[in-house]
Amino acid sequence: MTAYPKYSIVIPAYNERARIIATLESVVETVRAHQWSVEVIVVNDGSTDETAQLVRDFALTAPEVQLMNNPRNSGKGYSVRSGILHAQGEIVMFTDADLSAPINEAERLFEAITQGADIAIGSRWLATSRQTHRQPLYRQVFGRLFNALTRAVMRLPYADTQCGFKAFTRTAAQTIFQLQTIERWGFDPEILFIARKRGYRVTEVPVSWAHDARSRISYLRDGLQMLKELAIVRWNALMGRYGKQITQIQRMGESK
Repeated sequence: MTAYPKYSIVIPAYNERARIIATLESVVETVRAHQWSVEVIVVNDGSTDETAQLVRDFALTAPEVQLMNNPRNSGKGYSVRSGILHAQGEIVMFTDADLSAPINEAERLFEAITQGADIAIGSRWLATSRQTHRQPLYRQVFGRLFNALTRAVMRLPYADTQCGFKAFTRTAAQTIFQLQTIERWGFDPEILFIARKRGYRVTEVPVSWAHDARSRISYLRDGLQMLKELAIVRWNALMGRYGKQITQIQRMGESK
């Protein structure tokens, strides 16, 4: 019989040569300390730097780590979806490459799923005292405004829709990410919208978080794109896009 990992950790990465090794060292150290049965999937999103080679070299001494390559730069949402649909674990999660939420906080997400949640989402705003390095004020304001608008338009009851630290049961992940259509920064509200549409139980979990000044998101450019994507999600819902029947992807060696 094929043994599958209990956990899969997906890390989307684009031009991350400056921090990918430190990130992988932290992840591997943590999973070994906790003795988690895990696979770590780095999805290289068409990087033009040495990100892919650095991951390959690291994986030579860390069998938990594997590399996936997108054929071109396709966006964070595309990368997360590809990694999660490829994952073998019973619980699958994604985290940002900068580890703004330390990877040991994943234990809080896993515990929420053990307690009955189908999906556990990290939140920066449920307990702001856990933020060890806050964003500049302008980013906090833009982030809060976008989150408030998202909650209103999408009818999402969560304090933080955008935190890049989310975990799913395999069944929930397979359904949600096969239905996902948004492939860049605005995919988070869509997957949460789909989760509620499909009746999954979502638990929001406060996590420690530290702002990384190297974050590439532009609240003006990307914020406008996200607004467009909110409209796309509402249109998809109107057209019944999220009600389709989904067939679970079989794992290698798994019988139907």
